[in-house]
Amino acid sequence: MRRVLVSVIALAALAAAAVPAQADASPFVRYGIQDDAWLEYGPGTLDARVGELRELGTDVVRVTLNWRQIEPRKGADSWTRSDAVLRSLHAHGIAPLVTLYGTPRWANGGRSENWAPTSKWTFAGFARRVAKRYPFVRLWTIWNEPNQRRWLRPTSPAVYTQRLLNTAYAAIHRASPHSLVAGGVTAPRASSGGVSPVAWIAGMKKAHARLDAYAHNPYPLRRGETPMSGGCDHCTTITMATLPRLLTDVRRAFGARTRIWLTEYGYQTNPPDRFLGVSYAAQARYLAEGALRAYQAPRVDILVHYLVRDEPTVGRWQSGLFNVRGIAKPAAAAFRMPLTVVARHGLRTTLWGQVRPGGRSTFRLQQFRGGGWRNVGAYSASARGSFRRTVRAGAGARFRIWSPVLHGASPAVVVR
Repeated sequence: MRRVLVSVIALAALAAAAVPAQADASPFVRYGIQDDAWLEYGPGTLDARVGELRELGTDVVRVTLNWRQIEPRKGADSWTRSDAVLRSLHAHGIAPLVTLYGTPRWANGGRSENWAPTSKWTFAGFARRVAKRYPFVRLWTIWNEPNQRRWLRPTSPAVYTQRLLNTAYAAIHRASPHSLVAGGVTAPRASSGGVSPVAWIAGMKKAHARLDAYAHNPYPLRRGETPMSGGCDHCTTITMATLPRLLTDVRRAFGARTRIWLTEYGYQTNPPDRFLGVSYAAQARYLAEGALRAYQAPRVDILVHYLVRDEPTVGRWQSGLFNVRGIAKPAAAAFRMPLTVVARHGLRTTLWGQVRPGGRSTFRLQQFRGGGWRNVGAYSASARGSFRRTVRAGAGARFRIWSPVLHGASPAVVVR
């Protein structure tokens, strides 16, 4: 369920021309990161780490607030950790996307944190207190991957909707009327003892779920799957490659006005993971393709990359933009300046990319020829930092973005 994104991918040209954005695009999609452990315990100071995320062009940072850790004893809230993290993000102009998760023992009969509370009112009270304490937080998700047994028990869309989602939705909106609350937050597959995301969406509808957005974690399920292809169209799993299935099912269940948030996504790399990882170059390429996939999809507003830095144990997540020693993978540059091929018809190649963070800026599109990088043209990105250009280029041509503001280049993209 992850992969990393390295990009030395493709595109050549002699002339370049602006192309209008697609009518079905989601031009306001925001791109973010989640890495709770690195954010709280990584090297340097918290403000320095948040500043690094800002320099990467991060719009949103997903943060988990664990109810069990905040209120281990009933009525004894501890806000030290959440105060520091959320207020630092707010001070740096990064929107926190807060996930509420984890039941204290006193609220679920002494069971592990993945067991739902016995009373919906206890979770409602927690959600209300969090929303009142952090009025600047406007983006919320309720639980994480509740369709898998390891994250929620009983693993039931009715239990999730009635004891967690609906009660938190009402409490947060009373405390913070302008907030948006996402439900679902589903894993791409059921796993042992779980429920498929397709069945979960249907179950939430039957239980009368209340939500402003549907959140999903569209990780790939095998190493050969890309953001654009390789998924199973006839299965009840939902990955980035089968994103249209998610859009269709959510629209049918909750209506065309319900937004889509893709709250975890990424590819592990090899090295260090020899079994699940892709090459550094593939990670960067898939990162850029995933960004385009989200941009093109109607109603998708958020895409969150997981993680910032590889975890030290190889058996865990290796999908970081940086390796365990803090050395940048090509994916770090791809996150800051994604560039990919939209389509090629003969010598007519269309490229899409971004220069993050958003804001109108001038960049140079460059082609590798004659032994070096040559400017194809200087262009201005949109207010959200994105651009779309058509160039004259055939298979094998290589392109990159050069940003004088960021003093750096994207990974190269190769036209195929």
